[in-house]
Amino acid sequence: MFKSLQNIQSAFSLVRIYLIAITLLCAVVTVYTIWSSHNLVERQREKVYVLDGGASLIMALQQDVNQNRPAEARAHVKLFHEYFFTISPDKTAIEERVVQALSLAGADAYDKYQNLKEDGFYDKIIAAGINCEIKTDSVVVDTNVYPFRAWYYGKTAIVRSSNITYRNLETECELVSCARSDANPHGFIIEKWKIIDNSDISVINR
Repeated sequence: MFKSLQNIQSAFSLVRIYLIAITLLCAVVTVYTIWSSHNLVERQREKVYVLDGGASLIMALQQDVNQNRPAEARAHVKLFHEYFFTISPDKTAIEERVVQALSLAGADAYDKYQNLKEDGFYDKIIAAGINCEIKTDSVVVDTNVYPFRAWYYGKTAIVRSSNITYRNLETECELVSCARSDANPHGFIIEKWKIIDNSDISVINR
């Protein structure tokens, strides 16, 4: 009988061990399931679905907007200067470029355009058949403070039939965030824009 009691006690001990092991296993599986579900939800939140012509769904990965802001700021400043300083001797082309440039900037750029227009700058360009081209050297943006401060460094070339005049171009401005649009894809407006240096570098006869 004593041996039977020992066997029953051993059986209870074994059952208790099994129950503890099963309980621990269930706890591990539960924790893993909760963790996996949380990660799955977070991954799904990183995805957006876009209607393609109202017919189908296209999945796109959503990126952190702030991560690309410095690159977008540099691209915005570069694009504005290319629009503003690339000039051909065609009234329609000039107006189109100016509209594109002013959609990226505020009152200071508009005032600069008005001053050039009133001084007959664009009329002289058209009359003389002059092309103005621009080459960007670098764009520096300080994103540590807001509004962002930016500096543009480049060169312009005034191409005449007789010669080409190369000029240095340095400007500075501030960048203020705004709503994105087709005309302003980077979501910035250039403010307090001013030309620091626009001196002649050289003149090459053609």
